[in-house]
Amino acid sequence: MIASGKAVLVPGTNIDTDVLYPGIYLNIDDPELMKPYLFEGLDPSLRDQLSGDTVLVVGENFGMGSSREHVPLAMKAWGVRCVIGSSFARIFYRNCINLALPAITCPQAAQAAEPGSQIAVDAATGKVVVDGQEFSALPVPPFMLEMLDRGGLISWAQYKLSQPRS
Repeated sequence: MIASGKAVLVPGTNIDTDVLYPGIYLNIDDPELMKPYLFEGLDPSLRDQLSGDTVLVVGENFGMGSSREHVPLAMKAWGVRCVIGSSFARIFYRNCINLALPAITCPQAAQAAEPGSQIAVDAATGKVVVDGQEFSALPVPPFMLEMLDRGGLISWAQYKLSQPRS
């Protein structure tokens, strides 16, 4: 799986999902209707930088706190193609994979990126290119790549269950 786009930097470390998508909006279940509330408790002006070809670049322990699926759903609705970070909170990372949003841990690439940098990520090989400079991340495991390719955990599980057993 290859994702590419323009870098939008989300500054800070230990950013909690509660500020990425405040609890008052958790009753919204349509990702298109979630879009206006992404980053609401952190920096709403970040939304102005999002486009259909965005790669979010984040710091350490991004997505800590509660397990809000609203965050990756709203990111995808905005056209975020991938998230690259120094590190991710475990639940946030799995929510991204389960919802077919690649999340790649590559501290060197995250540090090299500037606002508007062109980024390309090959999740299968771990190759990350930031403005022509190549970095290595751990490849996404094959079963997770399959989930990403199938559109997330639910689609992947439905596919697996539909296959004849040998």
